[in-house]
Amino acid sequence: MTRSKFTWLLIILILLGFIITSLVSYHVAHKALEDQIQRDSLPLTSDNIYSEIQQDLIRPIFISSLMAQDTFVRNWTLSGEQKPEEIFQYLNEIKQQYGTVTSFFVSDRTHRYYHYSGALKRISEDDPKDHWYFRVKAQNPGKDYEVNIDHDKANPDQVVVFVNYRVYDFDHRFLGVIGVGLSSNAVATVIEKYKKRYGREVYFIDGLGQVTLQGAHPLGFSSIQEKEGLQELTTQILTAPSTSGSYKAEGEEFYVSSRWVEEFQWYLIVQQKDKFNRQIFIQTLFSDFSLSIFVAMMVVLIAQFSFRSYQSRLERMATIDKLTGIYNRQAFDDLVDRSFNNSVQPNAVGSVALLDIDHFKSVNDNYGHQIGDRVLQRVAEECQRLLSDAGFVCRWGGEEFIILLPGYNADQAEKILERLRQSIDHQQVKPKVSVSIGVAERQGSESIDSLIHRADIAMYQAKEHGRNQVRVATY
Repeated sequence: MTRSKFTWLLIILILLGFIITSLVSYHVAHKALEDQIQRDSLPLTSDNIYSEIQQDLIRPIFISSLMAQDTFVRNWTLSGEQKPEEIFQYLNEIKQQYGTVTSFFVSDRTHRYYHYSGALKRISEDDPKDHWYFRVKAQNPGKDYEVNIDHDKANPDQVVVFVNYRVYDFDHRFLGVIGVGLSSNAVATVIEKYKKRYGREVYFIDGLGQVTLQGAHPLGFSSIQEKEGLQELTTQILTAPSTSGSYKAEGEEFYVSSRWVEEFQWYLIVQQKDKFNRQIFIQTLFSDFSLSIFVAMMVVLIAQFSFRSYQSRLERMATIDKLTGIYNRQAFDDLVDRSFNNSVQPNAVGSVALLDIDHFKSVNDNYGHQIGDRVLQRVAEECQRLLSDAGFVCRWGGEEFIILLPGYNADQAEKILERLRQSIDHQQVKPKVSVSIGVAERQGSESIDSLIHRADIAMYQAKEHGRNQVRVATY
């Protein structure tokens, strides 16, 4: 695979990885959020709202409790309810003092309904509107009050939240029911407070699914059967004490949680819009895609840099002698191809020389191999310094070096190599060493092996004639 194909494949894989990861992350996060909302968040919010509604009703419950234990109320009832104006005045003062919408008392002995306004009527077990009284009367011992929402008996057009409290005489015999009422508008204000606090829609429905209480802003439907998508959850909501689910309407998804409120005999509904907006997701996906392109380019650049750096290190490891830092024997063939075989003139002039350090074994024996390595490094550095402009130097093996001098004939090469020999011989660093050099000029299309062989013979001739000299090979 070519480098360009590898680069494009890498880019495509990175982009696909980002896209797939983004899609999977979206669906996983969406599912996790959906489960968290339906199982935990909405039910918990519903419980919190239910608790806060109970707290908000503590004051009217407390007022009704005081009224139920008021000595005047009990004595007035036990005395035969002789002066109705007295109870009317009492109820009116309660209303004025505590700012309630209404106040009332129902006597169990006479079934008379006393209202703060002075209105007076009799309740009947046969009248469905009066069933609330007999329900409160029949409550289990210890449960002395209930909270319910109904129309004011004296003002049927007004919906009121009633707190109905049982009244007992001094021997704990049942005397009747007394209580106060709060405006449903006040409760709606409380609901609006919950909506703002929890960031969710809050409302109440009755057992038939009709909306009974809502916030200041209308929901837009009067029953859950009328709401698109929500009607599918009607049976589930109206047949369970608590439940949760989801529905789709107007292209959006909503999560719903319901809870039966015993005090109201209504269902508390809490719903939340799906926060995973698809437009935001598309924008996020586009941002991720742009980021992935940037990351892909950076990865490719880093990969290319690393590849080239790694390749360069490999080439250096393969062609450079680790000890001396000059070309090694493996690099020699490539240098020959560059210097001779690929020349524009196939039979161009050129010379090859072999250099051997004299008595190098004695250096190792007398000074140790570490000093011997330093001697090799010194000779290699000197060769590089004097021959870098003229040709190439390679470590041939042990203490031998091979030198390529393209474009130089034997006489020219001899002069260059003589300067090198003298420079090494005149070094003042101990141990002092000298070198023997044999040089051969290429003849026509002579092979490199033949050329090296003749240079090698010339080098041994230099050694045989006293070392520390340059010898030119014969033809």
